[in-house]
Amino acid sequence: MSASFEITNPGIAVSIQDFGRIGYRSIGVPLSGALDTNLLSAANALVNNPLDSAGFEIRWSGPTIKAVNKPIRIALAGDIGAWLTDPQGMRTLVDAFQSVLVLPGQSLVIDSVKSGVAYAAVTGGILVPKQLKSRSSYPKAKIGGCHGLALSSSDILSCQEAAAEIPTELKATKKWPNEDGDIRVILGPQEDHFAPDSLNQFFSQPWTISRQTDRMGMRLDGTPLAHNELGADIVSDGVTPGAIQVPANGRPIILLADCQTSGGYPKIATIISADLSKLAHRKPGDILRFIKVNQQEAKEALNRKTQLFETWKQSIQPFLPPGSIDFTALYNSNLVSGVLSGSEE
Repeated sequence: MSASFEITNPGIAVSIQDFGRIGYRSIGVPLSGALDTNLLSAANALVNNPLDSAGFEIRWSGPTIKAVNKPIRIALAGDIGAWLTDPQGMRTLVDAFQSVLVLPGQSLVIDSVKSGVAYAAVTGGILVPKQLKSRSSYPKAKIGGCHGLALSSSDILSCQEAAAEIPTELKATKKWPNEDGDIRVILGPQEDHFAPDSLNQFFSQPWTISRQTDRMGMRLDGTPLAHNELGADIVSDGVTPGAIQVPANGRPIILLADCQTSGGYPKIATIISADLSKLAHRKPGDILRFIKVNQQEAKEALNRKTQLFETWKQSIQPFLPPGSIDFTALYNSNLVSGVLSGSEE
């Protein structure tokens, strides 16, 4: 059965994301979707959802979610925490990478992200209507999510009812893999628009993420790259998240999930799939360095990342939250020894 929950505090720019609108870029619709699909998958795994279910993407302060008519389960993934509160004012700390049962009238107050991006998954996923086979918010076209917009106070959303009679929750016993390290790229497709010195400079110098950063892309600050005689313009062609464009000013732009589907700037390199999620955890002022790899190395890196996630997922175990009663264990326990006649005082 479906359950309703209310957003009593929307947080800042919290959006609904799944794995995105796959297959519509040819008609100009961006991919959108989670900036870190593995981390969204982790949150979903902790509430037994399909891994691509829609959840909340949190990049700054988190929302407050109040269960309205039926119990729901919520799990957080990322560098974030929350408080479970009830109408009597009782507060219980809730860590990331575990599930928590929220009863009607209770609220989960989600904190701000300490670093990077975080996700909140609810039982069965957020059941907003699909548009072009996805529930992902894309505000520029006002599609997906809550009318394509960020969350707002008093939004009422739906998910599946949680089984409140089950006392155990799920918790990951293995630490989540970190997203540190340099960014691996494959050269091209328009690396021929840059002199050899510029290509060397692209890999040798540190780049600083500028404040001009959003879900569409991030602009980098550093010594500008020089184009050769082929220039800074090309006939517009397809672009994809992870492509690194270099316009005439020589400052690279990394395209992200909400990026356009075509562009007229030469692309010096493309970030490999295994490292795209690293960008979700970098903020303005952070330093990036690029490393060149080939296609085989990119495939091997993605396979390793997939294996790391599967290893982490296998570490998920049931646990009994503090204050809960394990009735099965209680009923199977011999609390009184010896023979009683029934007349003892």
